[in-house]
Amino acid sequence: MPAPLILAFDTSAAHCAAALLRGAALLAARLEPMAKGQAERLMPLLEEVLAEAGAGWRDLDALAVGIGPGNFTGIRISVAAARGLALALRVPAIGVGTLEALALGLPRPVLALTDARRGDLHAQGFGTDPAEPRRMAAAALAGDVPDGLALVGAGAAVLRALRPDLPELPPALPLAEAMARIAAARLACAALLPRPAPLYLRSADAAPAADAPPVLLP
Repeated sequence: MPAPLILAFDTSAAHCAAALLRGAALLAARLEPMAKGQAERLMPLLEEVLAEAGAGWRDLDALAVGIGPGNFTGIRISVAAARGLALALRVPAIGVGTLEALALGLPRPVLALTDARRGDLHAQGFGTDPAEPRRMAAAALAGDVPDGLALVGAGAAVLRALRPDLPELPPALPLAEAMARIAAARLACAALLPRPAPLYLRSADAAPAADAPPVLLP
């Protein structure tokens, strides 16, 4: 039986990223930097990745999607797309954290970081067991990080401005490929996987609507 064909994608930051994986083989991948327009670009990008590998939507066995932490709107775009595609194609959609994907394949311990803006960082430590992801002020985090701990991710530069003694590592894999490989491992060892849900580490900036929100079906 052939290894499952997994399409991974992420729009949690200023990019559209996608990768198509079968077993250990990366069949196609794209990364397009963009500050906005992910909602319009995502589906055409996924179709291009599939076409590059000579595959179609119905060939997919699973989807992997970046759930954040990251940009609120970007996360919602990808997660909604993954849930809709999973329902239409009748395949599982597997949520993968951005920080977990950044740390994949790197020597442990390592601290994965993304820039949360306003002087904050999203951080998750990976040692023998992963810590919970958290949002912290960079200045406070700088005082907590032990000497010699390696950093990875776009937030590493922010922390190293305060702690230049800390080493920085590049990611071992492109983000979407790492998400696909994490999803493949989860797919192989779990019969039932929860639907992906956004990983938000703070409240949205927008004020809540005055009207009661609509009821969403599970």
